Amino acid sequence: MRLVRLTLLPAALLGFIASLQAHYNMLLPDKPGAKKDEPVVLTYQWGHPFEHQLFDAPLPQSIVVLGPDGKKTDLTKRVEAVKTAGVEKKDVTARRCAFTPPERGDYVFVLNTPPIWMEEEQEFFHDTVKVVLHVQAQKSWDAVVGQGFEITPLTRPYGLQPGLVFQAQALAEGKPLAGSIVEIEHYHPTPPKELPPDEQITRTAKTDPNGIVTCTLTEPGWWCVAAERDGGRRERDGKMYPLRQRAIFWVFVDEAPRRGK
Repeated sequence: MRLVRLTLLPAALLGFIASLQAHYNMLLPDKPGAKKDEPVVLTYQWGHPFEHQLFDAPLPQSIVVLGPDGKKTDLTKRVEAVKTAGVEKKDVTARRCAFTPPERGDYVFVLNTPPIWMEEEQEFFHDTVKVVLHVQAQKSWDAVVGQGFEITPLTRPYGLQPGLVFQAQALAEGKPLAGSIVEIEHYHPTPPKELPPDEQITRTAKTDPNGIVTCTLTEPGWWCVAAERDGGRRERDGKMYPLRQRAIFWVFVDEAPRRGK
């Protein structure tokens, strides 16, 4: 459980409390939309999005981008390690990758993580993370990449305003996954001064019989939509532990437009 005010706890306990909270892999472009031939930098972080508590991000197994023409480009060798502020302002490792879109349309970035051991939960997380970069033309934002487990948007994942409903579909081997637990969480680029109750930090829903999840994104900024399924078991130190597979999709909500009088 997350506590309402981490600031009231001794510093020595912060790392322990943080380890009990939900971790997510974050793949965020430096801007949600770009122009053709305009460089974009994607940052990969690991930690708690709402609290902005970051930890060392592992080296991805792969990162690819699916262009609006359906062509895949492997970006794995372009990934570089960078330092950023983590818990208690200690430096942690994040990853960055530069990309320049060669044409108009929507680009779907897919990052696969290695299995990540979660000490407190006594299980592994294995994530597939997706984000869409919009480049001037609305083309292929709903592309299915063809990974084993993924989320694909049913609502266009850009040009959204706070309070609009967002829908996405969880797919397992190309088929809708019904009854999948889905967690929804807002990303803060800096740590909030105070935290609300746990149930207001991470929202929970389930996919319907067609694998569809529906949620309302109430604030501007980046949002995580993460579905999960049982991935079997994996060995560690001679023992077998659960492997939780997660399909994570990041979607951006714009500021509400100002209305003239």
